[in-house]
Amino acid sequence: MSLAVRPGIMDIAAYVPGEHDLPGSGPIYKMSSNESALGASAAAMAAYGKAASELHRYPDGASHALRTALAREVGGKEDEIICGTGSDDILVLITRAYAGPGDEVLYSRHGFLIYPIAAQSVGATPVTAPEKNLTTDVDALLAKVTPQTKICFVANPNNPTGSYIPASEMRRLREKLPQNVLLVVDAAYAEYVDKADYTDGSELVKEFDNVIVSRTFSKIYGLAALRLGWAYGQKSIVDVLHRIRGVFNVAAPAQIAGVAALADRDHVQRSKAHNDHWLPWFENQMKAIGLHPYPSVTNFILVRFPSDPKLNADAAEKFLKSRRVLVRKMGAYGLPDCLRITIAEEAAVKACAAALAEFVQGAATQ
Repeated sequence: MSLAVRPGIMDIAAYVPGEHDLPGSGPIYKMSSNESALGASAAAMAAYGKAASELHRYPDGASHALRTALAREVGGKEDEIICGTGSDDILVLITRAYAGPGDEVLYSRHGFLIYPIAAQSVGATPVTAPEKNLTTDVDALLAKVTPQTKICFVANPNNPTGSYIPASEMRRLREKLPQNVLLVVDAAYAEYVDKADYTDGSELVKEFDNVIVSRTFSKIYGLAALRLGWAYGQKSIVDVLHRIRGVFNVAAPAQIAGVAALADRDHVQRSKAHNDHWLPWFENQMKAIGLHPYPSVTNFILVRFPSDPKLNADAAEKFLKSRRVLVRKMGAYGLPDCLRITIAEEAAVKACAAALAEFVQGAATQ
């Protein structure tokens, strides 16, 4: 081929989403992507359906109605909100705007894989800081800061570990980081957390001009198929991102469904209640069969498996597939001895727990 690819692009390991299909017939219990167990609300689906008659129209390029509704959620202003094609789209926009060749993008060791991909895509260098008990370590992040550091990504709660840091630690990080380093708080799972010492970081946006918080409709709101995300930051940052975002970057049906989803608080509460029940239930099931589930404040749980080839994560994932249960392997995150398991619908959670119990019992009798 005579075309020359920009240096560094071919070094990027492309993001691989969770598996969604299996050969054969019968129900598939999909627990490989952190989707809503209850799906989208009836109100959001109805709003989406009404948009069908207007598919020949361009969407509102500025997503005014959605941004206004989101601004009310965080107590901000419309010009402090940007919407995108999923929160990962906004994370990439942020990286394009504030980093480039010769710069460094900092994140914790087991952070979201989009962070290094975004960094490499603009020619910047991704830099990881070690974690403490699979939890973001503020001191470790600060120790990795150099004059080349331009962005610090912190997923809070973190995917795939399910852990979080308290508001006091996030504030300490912002106060200790250099002023010219943008702190990006990726709070995709914020709605699932009810810890008294947790916040999504919105209060920092109100106080500092170098913080932006990203959120998503793909998790508790159940709109993953529509690819709808947003971020809250001071106008000076958001204005920069609007200049480089795609024209008409959010489809009209997604905007309409997003507004309806925000208004349907009962559905969000039901989704939260479902997770509050089945997350600890599944955790206890894993402990009962001798596996190690890490504490989680999200809608998924990370489970560590023994090194014994009969009981390791690869063997478990293969066995689960034989029972038509899909989970997420974690080798790409540097956690090859773990599987990430989403708290899906009740039938899926029970099927996965039963299959893993069968797997462990079978390995013990071999």
